[in-house]
Amino acid sequence: MPKVSLSAIAVPLCAALLLCACSPKLDWREVRGTNVPYTVLLPAKPTSASRPVELDGLHMTLTMTAAEAEDVTYAVGSTELPDAAAAQRALAAMKSALVKNVGGAVRNESTTAVPGLITTDMEAVGRPGSAPESETRLMFARLVAKDRRVYQLVAVGKEKAVSREAVDTFLSSFKPG
Repeated sequence: MPKVSLSAIAVPLCAALLLCACSPKLDWREVRGTNVPYTVLLPAKPTSASRPVELDGLHMTLTMTAAEAEDVTYAVGSTELPDAAAAQRALAAMKSALVKNVGGAVRNESTTAVPGLITTDMEAVGRPGSAPESETRLMFARLVAKDRRVYQLVAVGKEKAVSREAVDTFLSSFKPG
């Protein structure tokens, strides 16, 4: 039986591990808003769509830009409203709609306000519709009102699939216009 040296095995193994380490799981790319100015990092090639929505009696066109990676959806919604008061009302309605969409409850929430800018961060968990227990969804959201503009950032997926590190990268990269 031929003798195999440790280096004959270790060198190819190390090279394979290095190649795996160099290929990122998420392909982060900077995306810019179309109807309302912003920049954000998304983990895959995004798609965009606009549609009319009504939030708390406010009629608007919401543009959503979203990407899916590792069974988690990352999305940014944006719109412009008639005034700052309407934008603040829209935030509360967006929060309720998002929690309802995952069929859940808010676990954590915090709001910060400085002149001209209100930001609400929240974490919610739930089961949409009649999904089985294994289908529990975890959602992280950041809702931002900057003057008349409203932004909705959401990362949602099966609870075990959502990476807090990826969510932090997504949320912390957001810069409103």
